[in-house]
Order: sequence, then C-alpha cells, then structure tokens
Amino acid sequence: MTTTAIDYLVCPFTPDLLERFAVGNRESRKAQESTPIKFPDHFMAGKTVPEYLAFMDECGIGTSLVASVKFGSITDPQSRLTFDATVDEIRAVVDQAPDRLRGLYGINPITRMDGVRELERAVREFGFVGAYIHPYEFGPINHRMWYPFFTKCCELDVPVVVQIGHSGGIHNSSYARPILVDDVACDLPDLKFVASHTGWPWVEELIAAAWKHPNVYIGTAAHMPKYWDASLVRFINTRGQDKVMWGTDIPFYDGKKMLEQLRELGLRTEAEAKLLHGNAARVFKL
Repeated sequence: MTTTAIDYLVCPFTPDLLERFAVGNRESRKAQESTPIKFPDHFMAGKTVPEYLAFMDECGIGTSLVASVKFGSITDPQSRLTFDATVDEIRAVVDQAPDRLRGLYGINPITRMDGVRELERAVREFGFVGAYIHPYEFGPINHRMWYPFFTKCCELDVPVVVQIGHSGGIHNSSYARPILVDDVACDLPDLKFVASHTGWPWVEELIAAAWKHPNVYIGTAAHMPKYWDASLVRFINTRGQDKVMWGTDIPFYDGKKMLEQLRELGLRTEAEAKLLHGNAARVFKL
C-alpha cells in the first residue's frame, strides 16, 4: 500500500486521558450492568504523543484527527458526563505534532451557546478541523438541540463527524438511525456531515442518504473491514468512491489490523486511494 492514510476519527489515547476514560467507562457500565470496554493490548496503558506517532508510521497513517469526545451518562445525561476531554487537553496533544495531528471539537449539546462559541474558538484560534458528536446519551441527531452547532459548522465550513448506527453501549440506537441524517441534510444542505461507524445495521439506509445528498459522507471507523457489509464495499468500489472515508476509532480498535484487512478486500486502486486519503483530505481541507 503506497497511499498514506488519513484517520478521520481517533479518540484520546494518552495515558492520563485513557485512564480517566477507563474509570468513567467502568462506573457507567457497572450502573448499566454491562461489560466494561477492553482496549487492544498495545493501547491498554495509552501512548505518549511520540509513541503514537511511531505507531502511525508503523501503520502507514500520515494524519490523525483527535476528538475532544464527550460521553454522557445514560443514567443522568443532563448533569454529568462519564468522559469529557476538553479542548485544552486535545490542544496539548495535537500541538506536539501539528503536521500529523489535528483536533475535532467534541459537542456537548447541554452547553448550548457557550459550546457554540467554544466550537468557533477551537476552529478559528486553535486550528481544529471539524466537530464530533456521540449522540446516544443526549437525543436524536435531528433534534433542535444540535442545530446551533450544525449551523456554526456551516458558517465555519468544517465537517461534523457523528456516530451513526447502533450504539455499543446500553443506549437508544434509534437516536442515530441514518434516516435522521436525511432530515439534517435536507435542512442544512451546506453542512458537511460525516456519518461514522458505517451506519450498521442500517448500512443500506446510510448509503441511500450519502448517495442522495452531496454533503453526506460515510466513515468506516470502529468496524473492521472484514466485517463490512458487501453493499458498502460495492459502494466504495464503484459509485460511492468519492463518498466514503477510512477511520479507526483508536484506541478502541487496532488501526494496523484494520489496514491489513483493508488490503485483503481487493479494492480498485483509485477507490482505495480515495477511501484512505483523498476523500478526507478534500472534506477536511487537509
């Protein structure tokens, strides 16, 4: 593989942030009586920025977009988050390697206009290249609470990455059905909307939305290529080759294995290059 990949979605990976996430995840999963998330062995303790850059080099990843993710509490989403990576914390990470790492602003809709103003500062002053939403603890993706953030993204001309499809936690997956993306795209045709996590199990519903709307894209993060739906592989390889981008959701998934499995799909050379680099470079203006 000669194409240097762009990973459009990476979660906080440094030891301090990863430990804080793990603590919040254990507490949340205990409250829900579900199994805590287990990170890949080589990420269990997290990675410093130099260690992560070496990992990117090993994998063939040129650029990673790191999100200041906001995960809400399923038991009390209006008053607390189980994990909150701040803008300043992500800045401290990406500023160590600004030619390789870029920030995504994690949206917490509860912050309302304070959050909208912080989003603008993150983009205009700190060089963040987009926004990120984990909707399941908060509400449907077409709810009015998201629209001030969506319209600010339109104004700033930056994409919003949203997890679409089922939730890995005990959350309401209907909040992120692909058909809701259709509502948002109809309302805001200038919003660059990256529907992450393949939309599974409603993959064809998401393909329909991406094919219909020029501003809707599909992201593959958090799904190993050997499990991608055949309809998605066909879309990447043919009429959707300009509409899909590759990502990992590191540290939850192994980026190196993902790239190894991707090579085994036998995609057309041009389609693979667009998936790994070209589409994200265009949409995020990298």
